[in-house]
Amino acid sequence: MKKKSMIAAVVIVVVAAVGLFVYRDKQAKNAMSFRFVAIEKGNMQSKVSATGTLGAVKTVSVGTQVSGQVSELLVDYNDVVKKGQLLARIDPTLAQSAVVDAQANLDKARAQLLQLQRDDNRNRDLTKAGLLARSADEQSHSSVSVAQADVRSAEVAMDRAKQNLSYTSIYAPIDGVVVDRNVQQGQTVAASLSAPQLFLIANDLAHMQILAQVGEGDVAQIKEGQSVKFSVQALPNQTFSGAVDQVRLQSTTADNVVDYTVVISVENAQNKLLPGMTARVDFLTQSATNVLKISNAALRFKPTDDQLTQMGVQKAATPAKTASSSTTGTSGGSTSTMSAADRAARRAARAASGTRPTVATLYYLDKDGHVATTNVRTGISDGTNTQIDGHTIQAGMKVIAGITTGTQVAQTSTAKTTSSPFSGNSQQQGGRRPGGF
Repeated sequence: MKKKSMIAAVVIVVVAAVGLFVYRDKQAKNAMSFRFVAIEKGNMQSKVSATGTLGAVKTVSVGTQVSGQVSELLVDYNDVVKKGQLLARIDPTLAQSAVVDAQANLDKARAQLLQLQRDDNRNRDLTKAGLLARSADEQSHSSVSVAQADVRSAEVAMDRAKQNLSYTSIYAPIDGVVVDRNVQQGQTVAASLSAPQLFLIANDLAHMQILAQVGEGDVAQIKEGQSVKFSVQALPNQTFSGAVDQVRLQSTTADNVVDYTVVISVENAQNKLLPGMTARVDFLTQSATNVLKISNAALRFKPTDDQLTQMGVQKAATPAKTASSSTTGTSGGSTSTMSAADRAARRAARAASGTRPTVATLYYLDKDGHVATTNVRTGISDGTNTQIDGHTIQAGMKVIAGITTGTQVAQTSTAKTTSSPFSGNSQQQGGRRPGGF
């Protein structure tokens, strides 16, 4: 009987030990471990990004006003040409024949006019002598006037035929570079309703422009003269500079998205940029120097009510004034380690940024390893980091950016002094009190 009691006691102890082990293991797995990011000090730039296409500032399409076969082709892609340089010739056979025909018609009209003028002079003398009726004399005058008009018409036809003959020679209208050629020697071109494009000449590739499409939500931040940085896929490791030259008022709508065209002037002295390249453009809208900044992950960190309870933090942060007075009373003075000069610099940076600050809450571990909160003002953002300002923060301070579960929480919660996220000896006082500005 006694032996059975001992066995039962042993079994109870073993079951209790196993249960305790399982409970502790579950607690350890459900415990929280924090991921930290550090507050840094540096420069901030707020940008508006867009895409655009590189092109020459001035391009001219060279066509032909006469139809015919291309008999000579004197330039090719990338050739540098001067204004007035011969580029190509259209077969002039038909145009020359038209000139000869127009000349013959002109000679005929002049001969007829000369004969009618002689007849008119004889008829005038006969009319004065009373040998010819006045009506016949008037008819003679009218015939001369018609012949004179025929001569003028023949002269116009002659000029037109000569002009068409001159059109068979294609000349460069500007100095530039041939960036496109659409014909081959021997090809027949037809100039019916519009002149076909034979060549495309870019005026000066040392000065180019980008036509960037900016959404209606960002276009108000774009101003003429604004600095621009851009890159192209062909040269991924290089960044180029430009300036906003024009914000065109005409908008385009595609898929219910309204865009505006922004013209950016670009210097291309080394000819690295080519027409047609796609440029990734960043417009510098705001900047701040020597300010505190934090990863956006820390600003997005919003623990749930259960997580706040587990961390021992109140659901709502204490207002800035109350927090400021409470931190001052316990530590025997203000907890801010910022000098008056630093505070003035931060105020100047906020004023220069032109951004209305908003309030955000950061979570961190105090010197005792407890979770505490502090309120900060946010400024400009570059999409990855955001400018922050507050009395209880400093460069190097680590704040919570996420929560993970695992066994590391035991080390986080027990190593109070050694696991403090602050760099240096300047730390917040009052472990669980939320900080002010």
